[in-house]
Amino acid sequence: MITGLHHITAISGNAKKNFDFYTKTMGLRFVKKTVNFDDPHTYHFYYGDKTGTPGTILTFFPWQDIMTGRRGTHMATEIGYSVPEGSLDFWQKRLDAANIIYNKPSAKFGEIYLTFLDPDGLKVELTVPERTDDRVPWETADISADNALRGFHHVTLTLDDIQPTADLLVSVFGYQLEKNHANRYRFKSPAGDTANYIDLVEAKGEQRGHVAGGSIHHIAFRMKDDAMQEYYREKIEARGLHATQQLDRKYFRSVYFREPGGVLFELATDTPGFAVDEPVDQLGTHLMLPEQYEPQRAEIEQKLIKLD
Repeated sequence: MITGLHHITAISGNAKKNFDFYTKTMGLRFVKKTVNFDDPHTYHFYYGDKTGTPGTILTFFPWQDIMTGRRGTHMATEIGYSVPEGSLDFWQKRLDAANIIYNKPSAKFGEIYLTFLDPDGLKVELTVPERTDDRVPWETADISADNALRGFHHVTLTLDDIQPTADLLVSVFGYQLEKNHANRYRFKSPAGDTANYIDLVEAKGEQRGHVAGGSIHHIAFRMKDDAMQEYYREKIEARGLHATQQLDRKYFRSVYFREPGGVLFELATDTPGFAVDEPVDQLGTHLMLPEQYEPQRAEIEQKLIKLD
């Protein structure tokens, strides 16, 4: 059974601004510096915990001159991180110091959370979960384990009609409806303890969103191995949804499809992981290129924005 999220991929503008915010302000580890498989002159950044454990991995395609996206229906609209109890005051002060727009803490489904917009307008929530999150976080000189992000808590999809997506989550992925308040429905994978919530918000009549800068591009679910991935690919095909064949993304293998509400879903294997081409203690310190782009390394390095 699917235990929860593997990674979330979003789109940003300036690469250095994105790198500085997520490594310095938010204190995530820079797990991998590589390039977009389809656009080698654009970075693909991966942030997470020490090893890039599934359920902690936030990735970005930073396109310098991309237009700003618009939140609306038919898209994933919020990323929820898990943080320790008592840490939200720390995060408010830190966001203030970085001139980041945020809302004062509020409560949702019995949990306290803080919402902010990253430098590109991506909506992020820091949630103190009801149940203590025991994942070991990445720590920095400024952010200790008492405050550090643990990994994903949930992701929110905003839809015109939640029923077809809810049916997929329940009937195919094994999620269960756990809570509902007004137009927000929280689904949980009983097979996982962390990164295992999907919130569906029904917004009938709301304008369709536009995926661009400051938007979530897709969300990925954990697949233990290739056999599990193929099992779910076949189930998705049987429901009349087109799924791609397996694609090798070097650090995991992927299958993509659009769920009934229009959001791009990915099935991503846990293996081989991010240490396949760099030792764990050196993750994120080298530009790692897909093999087909190695002959162009000098040209690619010249065109990519310097991060330090």
